[in-house]
Amino acid sequence: MPGDTAPIDFSGLIREGDLVVCGQATAEPVTLTEALMAQSEHLPAFRMMVGPIFSETFSAACAPHVSFQSYGVIGNARRLAKAGRLDMIPSNYSAFCADFASRCHQADVVLVQLAESGGRLSASLSNDYVIDAARGARLVIAEINPDAPFTFGAEWPGDVPIHIRVAARRPPVELPSPPLDDVSQRIAAHAAGLIADGSTLQFGVGRVPDAILSSLSHARNLGIHSGLINDAVVDLIERGAVTNAEKGIDAGITVTNQVIGTKRLYRFVHENKAVAVRPTSYTHGQGVLARINRLVAINSALQVGLDGSVNSETLNGVAIGAIGGQLDFVRGANASPGGRAIIALPATASDGTGRIVAHVETVTTPRADVDAIVTEWGIAALRGCGLAERARRMIAIAAPEHRDVLAEQLRGRPR
Repeated sequence: MPGDTAPIDFSGLIREGDLVVCGQATAEPVTLTEALMAQSEHLPAFRMMVGPIFSETFSAACAPHVSFQSYGVIGNARRLAKAGRLDMIPSNYSAFCADFASRCHQADVVLVQLAESGGRLSASLSNDYVIDAARGARLVIAEINPDAPFTFGAEWPGDVPIHIRVAARRPPVELPSPPLDDVSQRIAAHAAGLIADGSTLQFGVGRVPDAILSSLSHARNLGIHSGLINDAVVDLIERGAVTNAEKGIDAGITVTNQVIGTKRLYRFVHENKAVAVRPTSYTHGQGVLARINRLVAINSALQVGLDGSVNSETLNGVAIGAIGGQLDFVRGANASPGGRAIIALPATASDGTGRIVAHVETVTTPRADVDAIVTEWGIAALRGCGLAERARRMIAIAAPEHRDVLAEQLRGRPR
């Protein structure tokens, strides 16, 4: 059982069958989640809803009567999935968040990390589903973290009670940018040609999106309206490439749903009125995205088929990715005046297998929504193309050693 040094004793707070929801990614309230996992063996069986995990908190070795659910297998959530401890909810990120507001998902206990400034509270690094989950929860426990930035747009609503407050024992989780490699830089060189001055960018986490952002320091009047921002955005703003002047909405404001990076980024967004951490209904809303000028959605994938179908979820029947906000932003970019939807990925996986395939095993983004696929070998512009031309263009951007096999598979004579 927890001793006197525990930040909180969960005995009597967690009930049998509870759904416990905690902040995701860098917004994870680690002081609370670590205490909960440490005490889980002595608590009734409960379910834990998690998003991307970038901490070391959740282990497959935790109490077997704790079950986990998520909308994706991102970061260290892969450990839970590999151990068969993670139940996947196949939802678009926008729908997953909306399901808390509609009570399709009903949280019992919510654990949240908050920033405090001048008596005001902010959800700080993420404005996702936690507030709506808390609105309907029996118990809301807040970790007040003095190192978490106070962000505008994510202010904690006055009508959502906080029942217990705990002082944070460590700074927020950080996720440094991965080092760039030759392949990601080659992909970025191709993708940058699709991004005109005055474009508004959406992007995800990872080496390829970071490489693309790093290649845009020469651009002018870029905007940001994204599911997340990272340290690379600070670079673009400080170099004058991002001004948010031509977005059509939110002039001068970088708009995001989550802040995922390092202390440098957290210092930058702290009480910065030029950054708005907005709810998912705004950052991912189709009506909002369609009003943005030249929205360029930059997403990745595990596989892309010769017909353009995109798989970002599974390989060999195992979930290792997520639907996330990919389809939200692909469709939003397609509806945006002058918008582009880019799926960027290495042509070859780390084990040497090709990521351009005859047929994907799971369809995350349907072929009807696909615009441009980019690998280190070039760009396959697919919008408006027939299936035969799509296949030709996709084979041209596959790794050279896989092209003949793909061509034979296309002809129905697999080698």
